[in-house]
Amino acid sequence: MKIAILDDYHDVARRYADWTSLGGDSEVRIFNSHIPDAQAEAELADFDVIVAMRERTPFPAARIQALPRLRLLITTGMRNNAIDMAACKARGVTVCGAPGDALAATATAELAWAHILGLFKHLPAEDAAMRRGMWQTAMPEPLAGRRLGVVGLGKLGAAVARVGLAFGMDVVAWSPNLNDERAREAGVTRVDKHELFATSDVVSLHLVLSDRTRNVVDAAALAAMKPTAYLVNTSRAGLVDQAALMDALVKFRLAGAGLDVYPDEPLSPTDPVRDLDNVILTPHLGYVSRENFEAFYRNALEAVRAWRAGAPVRVLNA
Repeated sequence: MKIAILDDYHDVARRYADWTSLGGDSEVRIFNSHIPDAQAEAELADFDVIVAMRERTPFPAARIQALPRLRLLITTGMRNNAIDMAACKARGVTVCGAPGDALAATATAELAWAHILGLFKHLPAEDAAMRRGMWQTAMPEPLAGRRLGVVGLGKLGAAVARVGLAFGMDVVAWSPNLNDERAREAGVTRVDKHELFATSDVVSLHLVLSDRTRNVVDAAALAAMKPTAYLVNTSRAGLVDQAALMDALVKFRLAGAGLDVYPDEPLSPTDPVRDLDNVILTPHLGYVSRENFEAFYRNALEAVRAWRAGAPVRVLNA
């Protein structure tokens, strides 16, 4: 049995799970770098089992068809929109989930707040200025009394909202399905989409990407935002019209943005967003933690064992 473990950028898969416990008839190959799309089918053609790290490597129908030996596809996490589940089922490929740590959602909310604080306090610019021998080059902005707009008030959005309330912010929320009762439970005010974007000093995105939410932050929403406002996206790049966002940032129609997610990952070294001074960039760190990755790889190993024993667990395409 040949097993491929993909996108292990931190080189921790062997440390966090004992793959040797599968026995001598199992061969495990770990890919520490991302496989370019053009090379993926050739690189993975000989593997029976593939462990995918979240949505870093997509598995559309054409790729599933191009992998004749594939029988088990494991995704870290329990949802993966980059895997064509129907195509896997049609090909007889079992897809299993490998859940992470229970506190992983809190880590993503923490990162959203790292971005918000970095933007309001101009931390990247001040850090760079200090290293050049300068002193107090930007004017930090207070959070108290400012409006935080939370788009998506699920577990993540509610966690972000609680911190905003603790900072003394006026917190409002919107999503396609949000009602007044749910907003009250979270201690925030529900407003319509236009009001949220037009009146918030910072907007933080926490929606699941779907056909319904793709480009929910469109050119009109960005145009409604105040020129002093910030946009923070630690969710999915597809929620935002990327061309409209770049245009708003380049022309300073937005004060800035905090981005942890991108249309193509890893982000190209030559992507123009890297050249913008009004953007804080992080390399999709929202779910990255030792505790989360330990759980990912332990549960992935368990899924391989269970499938090999004929009793697969956490099947996502049953």
